[in-house]
Amino acid sequence: MIDRRHFIGTGLALAAGTSMAQTQRVARIVVPFAAGGVQDQLARAISNELAIALGQPVIVENRPGAGGTVGAGFVARAAADSNTMILAAASHNISGSLYPKLAYDPQKDFAPMAHIGNAGYVLMINPDVPAKNAAEFIRYAKANPGKLNFASAGVGSATHLSMAYFCGLAGIDLVHLPLKATGEAITEVISGRAHAVIAASIGALAFAKDSRLRLLGVTSPKRSKYLPDVPTIAESGLPGYQFDSWFGLLGPVTTPVAEINRVHAAIGKLLKDPVVLERLDKQGIEPAFMSNPDFAKLLAVDYERMAKVVKASGAKIE
Repeated sequence: MIDRRHFIGTGLALAAGTSMAQTQRVARIVVPFAAGGVQDQLARAISNELAIALGQPVIVENRPGAGGTVGAGFVARAAADSNTMILAAASHNISGSLYPKLAYDPQKDFAPMAHIGNAGYVLMINPDVPAKNAAEFIRYAKANPGKLNFASAGVGSATHLSMAYFCGLAGIDLVHLPLKATGEAITEVISGRAHAVIAASIGALAFAKDSRLRLLGVTSPKRSKYLPDVPTIAESGLPGYQFDSWFGLLGPVTTPVAEINRVHAAIGKLLKDPVVLERLDKQGIEPAFMSNPDFAKLLAVDYERMAKVVKASGAKIE
């Protein structure tokens, strides 16, 4: 279902000094997951200021389904002049290796418009599971094969693959409970219906001191500045494990260069805005602006890295 609640009125663009003709063009940020998830919150954190910087209305549309591939496919097919872009993350590249038949190419059918930042993930469990770190969790899972489960934001999502990768490296068997959003997955763990979840930092920060969840480790190669007391998964029981994500705006590959440059410049302005930077900080996202050629290189390298992660995880979608 498309969520149109976050609509920036035409008057906003008029106030920015643009022409009436331009204010009638609406820019769309497509979020390929349900409302409340990581990408959704990030899109809504920047949409107001992006509307002002672009001088036109901006709406956020949720088009969830199939691990983000429904929304990505919609953007890949969007008209070149439609001002449509996707708020993409690691799951965008994951799909290219996880799904044998996609209606689009994650690399060839998209143009990088603006890199926004990076975020790590956190392994969290229900405190009824007798484990205080990754090593103890792995030992318990091995002693109880098939009895533990994990929740995710859906098949093919980063929350799915990060845990599948963890299980593959650790040699453990956990049942997958696919849901529609990270928030739902966390709720299932809190309730005890699920035992574990790997969620992006934005989903974990609010529970750092919540007794209903236990944070076992961060997925990044070094400790997070947002959760300095939480060890990395690699140091707490699974050496070699690493999983993190970039966030950025991609458009259809047919998007005019002038439009790409316009969005890129607007995001550059936003990432100097103290208000926006504070929002990102609260979401556990470290801003990292870069040129689009550098963003394209990052996408290519990440695509190959995620292909290796998918293979190591053993995850498959027929």
